[in-house]
Amino acid sequence: MLRWLRGFVPPAAVCQDYEDCFSYRILFEDLDHNGDGVVDIKELQEGLRNWGSMFGPNSEKKIFKAGNANNDSGLDFGEFIRYLQDHEKKMRLAFNSLDKNSDGVIDTSEIIAALKSLGMHISETQADAILKSMDTDGTITVDWDEWKYYFLLHPATDITDIVRFWKRSSIIDIGESIAIPDEFTEQEKQSGEWWKRLVAASIASAVARTCTAPFDRLKVMMQVHSLKSRKMRLISGFEQMLKEGGILSLWRGNGVNVLKIAPETALKVGAYEQYKKWLSFDGVHLGIPERFISGSMAGATAQTCIYPMEVLKTRLAVGETGEYSGIIDCGKKLLKQEGVKVFFKGYIPNLLGIAPYTGIDLAVFELLKNYWLEHYTGNSVNPGIMILLGCSTLSHTCGQLASFPLNLIRTRMQAEAPLEKGATTSMIQLIRDIYNKEGKRGFFRGITPNIIKVLPAVGIGCVAYEKVKPLL
Repeated sequence: MLRWLRGFVPPAAVCQDYEDCFSYRILFEDLDHNGDGVVDIKELQEGLRNWGSMFGPNSEKKIFKAGNANNDSGLDFGEFIRYLQDHEKKMRLAFNSLDKNSDGVIDTSEIIAALKSLGMHISETQADAILKSMDTDGTITVDWDEWKYYFLLHPATDITDIVRFWKRSSIIDIGESIAIPDEFTEQEKQSGEWWKRLVAASIASAVARTCTAPFDRLKVMMQVHSLKSRKMRLISGFEQMLKEGGILSLWRGNGVNVLKIAPETALKVGAYEQYKKWLSFDGVHLGIPERFISGSMAGATAQTCIYPMEVLKTRLAVGETGEYSGIIDCGKKLLKQEGVKVFFKGYIPNLLGIAPYTGIDLAVFELLKNYWLEHYTGNSVNPGIMILLGCSTLSHTCGQLASFPLNLIRTRMQAEAPLEKGATTSMIQLIRDIYNKEGKRGFFRGITPNIIKVLPAVGIGCVAYEKVKPLL
């Protein structure tokens, strides 16, 4: 990172004499590419990008906003020095808060204890990997100078921000699955950054779902029409849908699937924050079990509120061309023909499927994270986008495999029309029918297109999120 500064910046990082100012002048001129005496935001962005991958998105904006006292187009040398001096004071407080025994160095046990107090549990190997990323003398401890130079231009303001940096760069992350919402710091909540992330995530989800909607509809068709779908494969399934309704039929039901993103996300995040408060004494110190329970309950709460939209999505997807003119028409016809109860068909298996999905997704992600940190960290704890993408894809796939039988039962019950007045098949009876007629494989009809869509969905979602967030 900025370890080359060790030869220029004196231990007492205050500009009180010529040598101190000269040291900071070297750093300032390295950023000031055009030599006009000010560092603008583009120069700062380029400098951070060249120095390393530890800087998160919008780091240059945070530094620029904190240092630009006169709100002009760039940082002059005086503003730059004042920012570094103020930032060093904050980093000293963070260092002291970690150095519990006041021996002047941060060791493995102190890293583990600090993260545990903030609800993040890591192994000794993971803590060593974090220390090695900052350690320059091979002692597996970090003294004040090593700490200061590592975070010299990192826009963290306190220990919580630093922990979030470690969480991002070393995949110490248990809140990125579908059922468990993301975490927000108090600073993000107060600054309004949280809603930008939610909006960007919602737009990215809409793009990802729309791009993979044909695979999703094929999965539903194979789940519902199981006896016919024994002969249905990927290519033949798409051919049948194209023949029945044309190219646009591949996206049938996607409209309601996109519309439910906003309310579902808002409900899930709000419920997650509330459940976290109920399961902890202070709403902050949460371990993995508490986050798993909070995430599962939040997912269940959100699903309960938007479940009628899930039923509409399934009925639109399995409907024939011309059967429904749109979402409202579908809702009116279902209400008239089958009553209010139709909007909660399959609710029980849907609810039961949340816990295994969340648990498996979380467990696999933690396993992959631990394996990578223990074997491939080297001198950096930043895994890069490809490792993150791979871990997310595998964990989501395993979670879907675990919950797929319940997903299939839910879809069958949602799509089922009553045989007689008010007569419907119960969940237990449906399980028996599937096993007797189709065997164990019957519970996994449609799994192939469902797995195929995971990687492109995750990849498209990540790219869309990174493209959208800077625009907000």
